Amino acid sequence: MVFSCRQCGSCCMFLGDYIVIEEQTGPFSFACESVSTGTPFTAEVDEEKREIFKDHTFPDSHPHACRFLRPDGDLLRCTIHRDSPPQCKFYRCVALKVSDIRGRSLGYVTGALALHSEDHELRSAWDEVERKRPRSDEEAEPWIAAFLRQKDFLVE
Repeated sequence: MVFSCRQCGSCCMFLGDYIVIEEQTGPFSFACESVSTGTPFTAEVDEEKREIFKDHTFPDSHPHACRFLRPDGDLLRCTIHRDSPPQCKFYRCVALKVSDIRGRSLGYVTGALALHSEDHELRSAWDEVERKRPRSDEEAEPWIAAFLRQKDFLVE
């Protein structure tokens, strides 16, 4: 399964610490900085997303989320997709969500095939994944999902 964005917003929920708005330069224009690289960039809210951008309820209630992330129906959308910095354009976010048999979230695997979890059992299974998985990313993602299911994790 080749990675495709599901617009769940998971990858952007902590980018508020990495993408900083330095100054608002117009009604929908901003001077920003990508903190992790120290790179300044200019962002303009995509024209078709300006209406959802006006509502600040989501960023106000999620202070660590990217300031440009907004709900749009069932999706969480980047409102500066056209002008987002390279770190966002190349980021392959959540490819697999992993839960226990009760449905409690344990962590996730990014599209770059990295595990994000503090769960001891999942980390232990992941150590085995790292040793055994196919090297091709295209083959690895479905293999990882099947492997984790065999270990009694729920994977979506």
